[in-house]
Amino acid sequence: MITPSLIFKIIIVILILNYCIDRLLDYLNATRRSSELPEELEGIYNAEKYRKSQEYDAATSRFSFITSTYGLALMLGMLFFSGFAYVDQIAVGISENPILRALIFFGVLMLASDILSTPFSIYRTFVIEEKFGFNKTTPKTFILDKIKGWLLSAIVGGGLLSLIIWFYMLTTTQFWIYAWMLISGFSIFMVMFYSSLIVPLFNKQTPLEAGDLRNAIEAFSNKVGFALNNIFVIDGSKRSTKANAYFSGLGSKKRIVLFDTLIADLNIKELVAVLAHEIGHYKKKHTRVSIIFSIIQMGLMLFVLSFFISKPELSQALGVSEASFHIGIITFGMLYDPFSTILAIGMNVLSRKNEYQADSFAKEQFNGEDLGNALKKLSVKNLSNLTPHPAYVFMSYSHPPLLSRLAALNK
Repeated sequence: MITPSLIFKIIIVILILNYCIDRLLDYLNATRRSSELPEELEGIYNAEKYRKSQEYDAATSRFSFITSTYGLALMLGMLFFSGFAYVDQIAVGISENPILRALIFFGVLMLASDILSTPFSIYRTFVIEEKFGFNKTTPKTFILDKIKGWLLSAIVGGGLLSLIIWFYMLTTTQFWIYAWMLISGFSIFMVMFYSSLIVPLFNKQTPLEAGDLRNAIEAFSNKVGFALNNIFVIDGSKRSTKANAYFSGLGSKKRIVLFDTLIADLNIKELVAVLAHEIGHYKKKHTRVSIIFSIIQMGLMLFVLSFFISKPELSQALGVSEASFHIGIITFGMLYDPFSTILAIGMNVLSRKNEYQADSFAKEQFNGEDLGNALKKLSVKNLSNLTPHPAYVFMSYSHPPLLSRLAALNK
């Protein structure tokens, strides 16, 4: 028989096991570090840049160890000292309405968590990133980002949660169908409109001005039959010197977004090669397939949740005597974590395969050498770790390591 005590113990085991696996992966990665430039990286990194990349990797790894250890200690403290039950009592004391109670519960948890993690965010941004020349975030931008993030979480997250609980109150075990429809519709909406609705709250996007770069991009788009009217430049340099580019949207809402730092670092041919890679994702239907997989995964998780959410044992495991929807979500989320990890690994495997396909498209339709040069420059610019341990790559990387991508391009 599944008792609250057994559920509690399973959660503790899951948390500690996850922590140990992460630390093992970090250790394996650390064994690949070297003070001397490996032969396979000659021509990509010089000795000084390579040393700096190794120092950056070590610094971020140490920081990850500290933050993850802190997070584990905090979570264990919440579990062993009935912290979730205490926050729930605060929520009940304010309102017994199930929706308001859940909103207050999650609001208190998320705000407290964010406040407690803010010193780490400050250190990461203004110490580590600053030390290695990446940070461009001002204190004002940092604070405004926090406030905007809180408001978005309250409005969007609170609205979705309220509707899901309302569905549960109306339909009980059938709520998962309506919740699935709601979340799926919202996910598709965000894929289509995220760049035009959410990104402008944090960054300025301007249409790419007329000139050689726009002409080259449009010429390539026309060549491969990719209708593209929306090419934007985003002020990524507002927060970091790191460079990137991404594709978003579907149908008439699709757009290419280039970081201003990317334009500054690459020549026109290299930029078009990067765009060819992004267009390759669209032509190979990677975006649509990823959306479909995500929707299926969400549906399966909600379906499983519907069998357990009303069980009082879930709430009792966290110290709440009566069955509670929002407490049940917390408990279920921790129990479901191993399955989420397995699914995430599967999605990473698929994502790495997609990256190879997009690289191949760029090579066939434009130029593999230009793409390779662009990837090299971006890796050096971002001080990327080019010798990660294979186990770390398998578990965590959504993109193949640079050397693997270059080898594929050179075939």
